[in-house]
Amino acid sequence: MPENITRLGISEAELERLGGLWTAREIVQQPHMLRKTQTILMAHKAQIEAFLAPILSKPGVRVILTGAGTSAFIGECLAPYLAAKLKVRVEAIPTTDLSCAPQLYFGPDTPTLLVSFGRSGNSPESVAAVELADRFVKDLHHLVITCNADGALAGYGQGTKGLTIQLPEETHDRSFAMTSSFSCMTYAALASLSGIEAMNGRVDAIASATEAVIADYTAMMKSVASEGYERIVYLGSHIFQGLAREAGLKLLELTNGGLVTMFDSPLGFRHGPKTIVNNKTLVVVFFSNNAYTRGYDTDLLDELRRDNDAARVIAITAQGGVSLDAADQVRLKGLEGADDVDLLFPYIAAPQIFAFFEALRHNLTPDKPNTSGTVNRVVQGVRIHELG
Repeated sequence: MPENITRLGISEAELERLGGLWTAREIVQQPHMLRKTQTILMAHKAQIEAFLAPILSKPGVRVILTGAGTSAFIGECLAPYLAAKLKVRVEAIPTTDLSCAPQLYFGPDTPTLLVSFGRSGNSPESVAAVELADRFVKDLHHLVITCNADGALAGYGQGTKGLTIQLPEETHDRSFAMTSSFSCMTYAALASLSGIEAMNGRVDAIASATEAVIADYTAMMKSVASEGYERIVYLGSHIFQGLAREAGLKLLELTNGGLVTMFDSPLGFRHGPKTIVNNKTLVVVFFSNNAYTRGYDTDLLDELRRDNDAARVIAITAQGGVSLDAADQVRLKGLEGADDVDLLFPYIAAPQIFAFFEALRHNLTPDKPNTSGTVNRVVQGVRIHELG
């Protein structure tokens, strides 16, 4: 990949001046980090499989995917797919819910695998969630997927009832907004729970498609950011609704709340949320590869075009046949026949790049966009209450 692309077309010296060097690096390192994560998983394949196989074979087992903020959205992206793949109960429940109402979410007599995601592993709610799970659930196992070996969460994956998957140190993102930490924790969970060996044949196509998005569409995302939209809507069906939520959060974080963002599904969008669309609204649709689901994505896109209310509509797609000009498409390479879950990784790259350039347009430093200091890289100000 050319050097100017590896830094989003901006020199390192200029990125340093703009306060965006770490964010840019962490966006563009994702293809390499995905491959590196797969190498780590293969090296520990026997240990991971020996830990998970007996748990997942328990009658009535429940898998909870959990984290806070972006780490919670990993679960939303994976839960529907993993539930169908594993044929067990898989739920995405944020630690911010588990911590404040454990009595509603934990089943004492249900064998449970708690999969905890954490970039730092030090979010107070995430630590509280694993402690509460230990207290409430009789037959509990912990799978911790983290980017920080020194974080509090990493310690919970020890002993006979726990396992920690430590991701490459580079994924412990130093920037405010999670980018490579999100993609690599998502990948690690997908591979670990659905088959590490099987991902060997898929990781290169996933990483290459992500590289191509960065190389081919950085200029487009920079141009879109310069157009001055005031409302941004991300839409995606099933697992892509979780991705739409993550895309919206990246934009909200990197513009310090300067843009109105919304996420929804194409079908759900008509039920009231569509009123957000006006001549200052950009709508981005993540297209499914599944022919049946894609029909609903296409219907909504065609409706938006007929309405002619949105300032612009962009499709992120792995297949052709989208009724938009090429200038309004982010078209993936090499994943036309891939399962939708493989598209999560290249699909998120374009919104990340767009959010980066929107931060610059708002005269903010992408690495630390919150000028007041009231929102932090690792959440602060959370008081965990004692449970009677």
